Amino acid sequence: MSTASLPDTTLDELPRVFSETETGFMRLALALATDAAGKGEVPVGAIVVKDGRVIAQAHNERETGNDPTAHAEIVAMRKAAAVLGQWRLTDADLYVTMEPCPMCAGALVNARIRRVFYGCHDPKAGAVRSLYQILDDRRLNHRVEVLPGLLGQEASALLKSFFGRLRARV
Repeated sequence: MSTASLPDTTLDELPRVFSETETGFMRLALALATDAAGKGEVPVGAIVVKDGRVIAQAHNERETGNDPTAHAEIVAMRKAAAVLGQWRLTDADLYVTMEPCPMCAGALVNARIRRVFYGCHDPKAGAVRSLYQILDDRRLNHRVEVLPGLLGQEASALLKSFFGRLRARV
């Protein structure tokens, strides 16, 4: 059955087979997210990959750094820019465990990231597919290829477990 004959379905909703390499990179991001949870941070991890190698990795640091901008994606892109010696992250890919928010999606566009792979959707703040589609906006000077759903069940389970523990404490 060709994709042209599927009614009301976007290509992003079709099952995609990710490579072992892509899955390995997301597993690293999930390990970073797990580390974040252990520090009381919302468990989101991100890595930046260029030329097949990890050049930066991070997890959320908002609580520990008292910094509202310290989302995993932003911290990882800052580190990647420092490694490359430039703010343009052209031909770099970002792997993140949860769909980026509006701030992070804007930073992805501004950094000229090539592709973003993410795990689970964020129905409350997602700016890539859930609430907004910033990375596809043709009015912007750059568009980022979006590859959702990579280890999405694992990423979602990690977040649900974290927030379940928080609710149990209250």
